[in-house]
Amino acid sequence: MDVAHDGLDAAAKLDVNAYDVVVLDRDLPGIHGDTLCQMITGRESRVMVLMLTAAGSPGDRVSGLTLGADDYLAKPFHFPELVLRIRALARRRPAVRSRTLSAAGIDLDPVRRTAGREGRRLDLSVKEFAVLEALLEASPAFLSAEDLLEQVWDEHADPFTNTVTVTVSRLRRKLGDTPVIATTPGVGYRIVDPAVPPG
Repeated sequence: MDVAHDGLDAAAKLDVNAYDVVVLDRDLPGIHGDTLCQMITGRESRVMVLMLTAAGSPGDRVSGLTLGADDYLAKPFHFPELVLRIRALARRRPAVRSRTLSAAGIDLDPVRRTAGREGRRLDLSVKEFAVLEALLEASPAFLSAEDLLEQVWDEHADPFTNTVTVTVSRLRRKLGDTPVIATTPGVGYRIVDPAVPPG
């Protein structure tokens, strides 16, 4: 269990630690509890929020739950009730869902290790999958060959090797006839959507 004494400290802890349940004082200094609640509930990794506050009117409760809090407990409270509510929220916490990366008709699930294009399953090698994942993560930005070597291979990879070129070439063939990986000499590779005109 971690304790934060103001909103700034809480935000810093949330950036580096994974929590199942956050007990949030609505009147935190630094970053107000309302703002922090919206920051927490807007994250991809879902954290259950119990808002704890002296503002216990029905209107306060409604506004707190509207901000995304999963439960609301007014002060003063009975400590065993707080513990029971935390346990109940932990049980209700939704299972983590895999985040599918999608662009240019490609769908890639990093957790299930599956990839497809326009509904067609792609049979990719480990390196081809990793290159495609890196490009989708970076999209629409470019990744240089050096970036891909660093992310997909390791620090011992020869920077003068043509392994990136070869892997991208094989990946292009497996993705099909309509090109979705563009190459700009001296810059690198990126995913492009053939349905979107350049400009």
